[in-house]
Amino acid sequence: MQSLFRKPPGSRLFRAKNPLIAVFATVLTAVVVIFGTGFFGLGAANAQPAPGAVQSASVQGKTFTIGTDTTFAPFEFRDGNGNLAGIDMDLIRTIAKDQGFNVEIKSLGFNAALQALSSGQVDGVIAGMSITDTRKQVYDFSEPYFDSGVQMAVAKNDETTKGYGDLRGKTVAAKTGSEGESYAKSIADQYGFTVKSLDQSATMYELVKSGNAVAVFDDYPVLAYGIAQNNGLKTVTDKVPGASYGFAVNKGQNPDLLAAFNDGLAKLKANGEYQKLLDTYLKAPPAAATSFWELLAQSMPALLSGLGNTLLVTVISFAFAMLLGLLFGFLKVSHNVLLRGIATTFVNVFRGTPLLVQAFFFYFGIPQLTGQPINIWVAGVLTLALNSGAYVTEIVRGGIQSVDPGQLEASRSLGLGYLTSMRKVVVPQAFKIMTPSLINQLVILLKDSSLLLAIGFAELLYQGQQIYAGNFRVAETLLIVGVMYFIVIMALTKLANVVDKKVNK
Repeated sequence: MQSLFRKPPGSRLFRAKNPLIAVFATVLTAVVVIFGTGFFGLGAANAQPAPGAVQSASVQGKTFTIGTDTTFAPFEFRDGNGNLAGIDMDLIRTIAKDQGFNVEIKSLGFNAALQALSSGQVDGVIAGMSITDTRKQVYDFSEPYFDSGVQMAVAKNDETTKGYGDLRGKTVAAKTGSEGESYAKSIADQYGFTVKSLDQSATMYELVKSGNAVAVFDDYPVLAYGIAQNNGLKTVTDKVPGASYGFAVNKGQNPDLLAAFNDGLAKLKANGEYQKLLDTYLKAPPAAATSFWELLAQSMPALLSGLGNTLLVTVISFAFAMLLGLLFGFLKVSHNVLLRGIATTFVNVFRGTPLLVQAFFFYFGIPQLTGQPINIWVAGVLTLALNSGAYVTEIVRGGIQSVDPGQLEASRSLGLGYLTSMRKVVVPQAFKIMTPSLINQLVILLKDSSLLLAIGFAELLYQGQQIYAGNFRVAETLLIVGVMYFIVIMALTKLANVVDKKVNK
């Protein structure tokens, strides 16, 4: 832990003929190791071919990566054990077994799943996706597997909003890209209300319950499931027929997968298994109310898994950020204009763009540019390490320049060379100055890791979202997640302060 904050005098980093080359070689070697080993490869496929199943030769034995939403119960959500469940999940897994192929599910969120499909990160998307003429220009769809419809719901205790005519001058909520959003916008001018679009059904419902929106427009099975799970709403309008849901692949790609899906779907409908699958979720009895402590016990395994991923990605990213910060920090104080320009460009690019944009670029943009998919762990570490490395660079530069220039001049006057003076006199003092800022940057990095949920990285907040998407207990789940973050950050800060005192005593 000590070496994380200060290199002891005489270390290899400063004994090399050129310290910049030594640091650069370390960074380059680590990056090669990460990409060369695949870096935390994805787990096994979620569905395996069933013995004796009738199989399509064109897809038999192949593994397809399928993107899906994260919070669209009853079509896709996390069950009490943290496993992906729902109509879409059961459907694609059952068809995969029947047709003899494997599926690897990536739970990304609806918009992110479509971006992943376009960038080649996934082979197909099943996420309660409406088949529209616009989407048909970009994607090839399967035969419809569910006929949707839209309903409006209000808070359970709302006795004044009974129909569209009561919405004038008010705000309603709808899910981005959903059939409910399209329908709400189509009648917004007629009834004089404003539509606020959100990414998740659970947060839409909270918006209504908190009074920030008067009603929500959503697909009727999603509303029905949420109400059965005690989400605090009630429907006040009849179902308006909507579009049909379909499984999608990129236009002109994976025709065999699409054909296998259609064949498997037809078999399920013919033998009655399809209707049984729907009834499992759409006719499920209302959920029994559970206490906060029962929610805590049920949620903890998934949350601890997410916390482990949060800590691991934070530690790995901070280690790389330190290497990058040292490299570019020394470049920033170099007398060479070109080297200073390189470091300044690095800092300006990664400190001047939002971390979320960087995450989307590394995970979705690079595959589109190179044609090669990128592991989500690699994308996450690159995002956090490069972004944090830009800030560490300025911490290193500031630390070195904070040391009295007379210290360097005095050591040079005693006959020590420039590199020796930096290694034995300037750098040790600079690290004492930098340590509090580095501790602060580590804490910031830990909290910033929560933004990786946007690309489907299974960190702590992502797991929390998965939990409340299924049980709709948003406030309680976020309270648990917030307390876990607080405990970890306080413990990390105390530990870092102890290390600081020992290193800089």
